[in-house]
Amino acid sequence: MQTIIPFLWFDDQAEEAMKFYTSVFKNSKIGSVTRMGNEVPGPKGKVMTASFQLAGLEFMALNGGPVEGFKFNEAISFFINCETQAEVNELWEKLSAGGEEGQCGWLKDKFGVSWQIVPTILGELLGDKDPVKAQRVTHAMLQMKKLDIEVLKQAYHQK
Repeated sequence: MQTIIPFLWFDDQAEEAMKFYTSVFKNSKIGSVTRMGNEVPGPKGKVMTASFQLAGLEFMALNGGPVEGFKFNEAISFFINCETQAEVNELWEKLSAGGEEGQCGWLKDKFGVSWQIVPTILGELLGDKDPVKAQRVTHAMLQMKKLDIEVLKQAYHQK
């Protein structure tokens, strides 16, 4: 059983977000859904809470309504390790659609949730014992929105 579960507060898009996220990530599924109506106050049939899995990780969502100060921001993000450029490209395209592209592999999806789409090789390149190589990779990364593995490798191997 997963001890810590990310809990996402939406104004009223919890069901839409849950369906969207489970369509984006492999090994994902919708779990339990509590709807408003008879026992739960609110618009009948509207999702109140929902559980779902993304890549095997449990999440919870709530339609909590608009409350000042309860908005998603970059202080919390989901870091996605990607093995290939194809995976980076696919996740970037799907998650940034209707959202906002940021720098260095960061984006906000159409619900305002922040994601970092990062190739796993980036950690290796940035962690190289040669600080000049790591600095070149950092400089290349700072020029990008969606991270490009080949450009990062070129910066690393530059003479």
